[in-house]
Amino acid sequence: MRHHVEREGLADRIAVSSAGTGDWHVGDPRDKRSSAVGAARGIPLSGRARQFTSASFDGCDHVLAMDRSNRDELIRLARSDADRAKVRLLRSFDPAAAPDAEVPDPYYGGPRGFEDVFELCEAACRGLVAHLRHEHEL
Repeated sequence: MRHHVEREGLADRIAVSSAGTGDWHVGDPRDKRSSAVGAARGIPLSGRARQFTSASFDGCDHVLAMDRSNRDELIRLARSDADRAKVRLLRSFDPAAAPDAEVPDPYYGGPRGFEDVFELCEAACRGLVAHLRHEHEL
């Protein structure tokens, strides 16, 4: 998403952050397979794992989940209807995706797992940028 935001010249208008709902990888670097897929496409992927908490809703206009399980956990963490309204599945922004489509876990996707997930996320991120342009008249 950061790559698309920067490419579109919107880095001064759109902030992107990433976090997981569980605490088991907090502080760990990004999976090397994920970084390798990004690097092969000229898109650097960096950062360390952190956990999303109820307070993380503050300052967010959109809170995106990769799958229904994480979406449900985010809704559980929400403190209000306003927080809950921010939560959507990432692939809901991909016009080619089926309703309620999820991003599969790349760990179980075989040799191409990380590449396939990257492509799904990239399509959804392009749709998200278009949505944000329209929604915020950017």
